[in-house]
Amino acid sequence: MTLHAASRDALAAAELRLLEVLDGTAGTDHAAAGKLGEELFAVVGLLSRQSSLRRALADASTEPVSREQLLRGLLDGKVSGDALEVLTTVVAARWSSPRELVDGVESLARTTLLVRAERDGKLDTVEDELFRLGRIIAGNYELELALTDPAADADGKVSLVDGLIAGKVDDTTKVLVHQLVREPRGQGVVAGLADLASLAAKRRERSVAYVRSAVELDAAQQDRLEATLTRIYSRPIALHVEVDPTLRGGLQIKIGDEVIDGSVAGRLAALRRDLAG
Repeated sequence: MTLHAASRDALAAAELRLLEVLDGTAGTDHAAAGKLGEELFAVVGLLSRQSSLRRALADASTEPVSREQLLRGLLDGKVSGDALEVLTTVVAARWSSPRELVDGVESLARTTLLVRAERDGKLDTVEDELFRLGRIIAGNYELELALTDPAADADGKVSLVDGLIAGKVDDTTKVLVHQLVREPRGQGVVAGLADLASLAAKRRERSVAYVRSAVELDAAQQDRLEATLTRIYSRPIALHVEVDPTLRGGLQIKIGDEVIDGSVAGRLAALRRDLAG
């Protein structure tokens, strides 16, 4: 998600209000936090469908109080008081575009659910489930195509992904995945799952190292690798490990834009480039 300066300021203010709400009623009742996240996602869906509404709520030429009144007239009694408090902060702020306002609400919904997972002690689990599901879908072209087909029925896509995750993942993971396939908003499902996993990692103030290994790494090997990368980068590093026999040996590690290629395939490719001059 890329936001311009005004939208970044608006989102920062809305996040502060969200955290105040989560530290209040929704903070003592994790079910309420889950409901809040789902309500914010529902508003994302509404604004995605109603272009005139999102333009009106993001119109910086009108008074903030007018935008708040429009929002309250539309949602009062239909969402919780917590959701209304967060959303009034959103519409009172100045956003760079209607699209970025919707991006902001989506970001707030995701943050709400990740905070719930964090307070439930399940953030690691959610992060791992999102990553693993992304790898499963990336390895099945037909499934990925079905889940990203813009002409496909949204309920059908949700049912399809439920066949993979029903009863197997945390509730937070389920809600995040459902929203992604129902309202992709131009994002592919594999990329979207990777972004969600990265958000969960960032929530724990860790960077994510995507590791491809020719063979499966046991727990001790993963611990040593994590400790080594943490020492190199001077910050905590979370590992996401994928077995890829095509590497033929060794590891390939990607952290942000940096790639550390210690695989046999990578060294052979480098040698071929050198020989080609």
